[in-house]
Amino acid sequence: MERRSGWMQAIGLVGWLAASFTAATVGAVASANAGAFYQSLTRPAWAPPGWLFGPVWSVLYLLMGVSAWLVWRARGWRGARGALSLFLVQLGVNALWSWLFFAWRLGAASFAAVIVLWLLVAWTLASFWRVRRLAGALLIPYLLWVGFATALTYAIWRLNPQAL
Repeated sequence: MERRSGWMQAIGLVGWLAASFTAATVGAVASANAGAFYQSLTRPAWAPPGWLFGPVWSVLYLLMGVSAWLVWRARGWRGARGALSLFLVQLGVNALWSWLFFAWRLGAASFAAVIVLWLLVAWTLASFWRVRRLAGALLIPYLLWVGFATALTYAIWRLNPQAL
């Protein structure tokens, strides 16, 4: 474990949270009008209400940031470059999904992206788990939610071929 002062650890935590919430912001820009669009779509009976997505994603981004921070804290960038790079790549794909689905309304591409995202999250979780089990465990809710989002993306795409 690399030794860092309390101040440096706090800056690191803020940095990893900022990276996570930057991805959230990029996705939010793409989904600024998502509420009306989501309501206009035919959705499966098991689809959650639109208002639920914001709170769930907020908690997940918080967990992601803390998870990355724990890995960085344990090994630093040099010691965990692969795992932390993978984390950043999955954040990018996460943000891209919102653009594909909400802004560009590309059903097939958004479904492909969410499958890639699920795989990247699973790989990140496994990589983080090897560094610090708690860091991996904090990504389990994210992996489960992205699995659910994969099924939901597919169902909505198939129910709305004219819109997606």
